[in-house]
Amino acid sequence: MATDLRSMVFASLFAALTAVGALIVIPIGPVPIVLQNLFVMLMGLLLGPRWGLAGVGVYLLAGVLGLPVFAGGTSGLARFAGPTGGYLVGYLPCVGLIGWISVHGRGHRIFDALAMVCGTTALYACGVSWLKLVTGMAWSKAVSIGVIPFIPGDIAKIIAAALVITSLRQLMGATHVTETDGLAADPLRTGK
Repeated sequence: MATDLRSMVFASLFAALTAVGALIVIPIGPVPIVLQNLFVMLMGLLLGPRWGLAGVGVYLLAGVLGLPVFAGGTSGLARFAGPTGGYLVGYLPCVGLIGWISVHGRGHRIFDALAMVCGTTALYACGVSWLKLVTGMAWSKAVSIGVIPFIPGDIAKIIAAALVITSLRQLMGATHVTETDGLAADPLRTGK
């Protein structure tokens, strides 16, 4: 029970950090980079798939309910119907995949890096597919607008997350590197 409460607190904390990351914009020319996917990556690495999905779910629900948590301080259900809606929905498979790979890789740095690359790829797949569908643009144009400008920033975010993840796990007491569901140990699986 205490570990579930702790996991809920951390999932809520990372939902809030993701919202803050949406407000922090780094201009790299005409296309800015927001930091929200850095916090989604860390959420998956620290909380595992189950609680990572819960945290992203809280973040998305807050935006749907009108809290200004999406990029640039926007909100509302209409954001999902717009050209960037696929990226918002893409945070779910992104965090789930990162959490699953990280847990099964037992927190090894190579598996963590692989998890973040796979999660980012899933995010791009959802985002670009929706961008193409909503705008009717060609695949090549959708990729050139929805992926290419973000690659350098996402590489930097993956490196940053890889550099801090071990310290964050120690600081937060994350045990998911040996558990299958993130911070919350399942007593039925571990025999405790």
